[in-house]
Amino acid sequence: MIVHSELYCGGQRTPDTPEIVARNRTASDTAFAWIDLHEPSDSELRQAQRLFGLHDLAVEDAQAPHQRPKIERYGDALAVVLCTLRYLDEVQEVRTGQVSVFVGHDYVVTVWSGDRGGGLRGEVHQ
Repeated sequence: MIVHSELYCGGQRTPDTPEIVARNRTASDTAFAWIDLHEPSDSELRQAQRLFGLHDLAVEDAQAPHQRPKIERYGDALAVVLCTLRYLDEVQEVRTGQVSVFVGHDYVVTVWSGDRGGGLRGEVHQ
């Protein structure tokens, strides 16, 4: 699911749909887009790939849970896979997850699987 899609332009944040965010990021040299996905469907991830030109191999990594942490360069973009851990003291349990981060000069796309631990922007909103 798409958790957040926001455009930062001139220091101002404007939430909008992924298509509008992706299109408007090219309208200004200072615009920066961020799309945050949690366990996206194949079509949602392919939409992000199309909008931001994400590399096929990096998208495959984002779709496959339990990847090893790594950083890959694809042209002028980076793809980073990180493992997440969160300890829940009340039940004495560790929850795991994975986040794939795609970084270009004017965008970040984050793709979470498993436990977000609150994520970068708080809990997942339905």
